[in-house]
Amino acid sequence: MIVNTAAYHFVPIADADALAATLLERAQARALRGTILVADEGLNLFLAGDRDGIDAFYAALKADPRFAAMRVKYSYSRMQPFARLKAKVKPEIISFRRDDGQPLDYPRAPSVAPATLRRWLRQGHDDEGRRVVMLDTRNAQEFAHGTFAGALTLPIARFTDLPEALAPHRADLADATVVSFCTGGIRCEKAALWMRNDGMDNVLQLDGGILGYFEEVGGEGYEGRCFVFDERVALDPQLQPLVDEATP
Repeated sequence: MIVNTAAYHFVPIADADALAATLLERAQARALRGTILVADEGLNLFLAGDRDGIDAFYAALKADPRFAAMRVKYSYSRMQPFARLKAKVKPEIISFRRDDGQPLDYPRAPSVAPATLRRWLRQGHDDEGRRVVMLDTRNAQEFAHGTFAGALTLPIARFTDLPEALAPHRADLADATVVSFCTGGIRCEKAALWMRNDGMDNVLQLDGGILGYFEEVGGEGYEGRCFVFDERVALDPQLQPLVDEATP
C-alpha cells in the first residue's frame, strides 16, 4: 500500500536552495516520489511512498522547529501516483502575486473547522443565523470533478485570476458568511487573507481544505470527488482514488 501525503506550511525560509537540496536527498534516500516546492514564504509537499519511508521523512522534517507544526494529510492507494521525484525553488509555494494576500505579512485569516462547517451546512446558516456561501477558489478543471453543493464557482484557469473573477459577486456576498475552500488549504488561506484585507470581513477559510474535510467528517454536503494533481485524478470522500490500478 502506498501512503500519499500533502502538506504545506507558511514560514520564513532564508535557505531555500539548500533546504530544497536537503529534502530532495532525504526523499531520494527513502524512495519517495512527488514534488517538493520551497520558497522564501514556506514549503509545499506532495510525496508518496511506503509507510516507513514517509514516516522517516516527516519525522526528520518536523525535527526542524520551523516545520514542527506542519499538518500532514494522508491518503492511501495501491498505485504510486507520481512518476518521479522533483524539488523546485519558486517565488511562492502557490502563486497569487498579491501583496495583500501574503501569509507572512499578515495574521492568518479566521478559519472554520470541518465539524463546525458540517453543522452549518446541515442547519442552513452559521451560528449567528447568517447564510453560508461556499466559495470555491479552485479552477474550472478541478471543480468539474466535484464541489460543495451550491458552491460559488468561478470561471478561472489559474489562481491568479481569482480577484477579477470574484469582483462581480462581491455585493451579493455582503450579507453572508463566506467560506473559502480549496483542495488542501493553501489557496484558500491566501484567498481568505486577501479578501479580508480587501474589505470582505465576512470571509473564513475552511481549515485543511477539502481533503481535511473528507479526513475529519467525510463527504456530507460535498458532491462528487476532489481533483488532485497526480495520476489518481480525483479522490472520493473516503479518500479513495478514481484511478487506482494495482501497482506495477
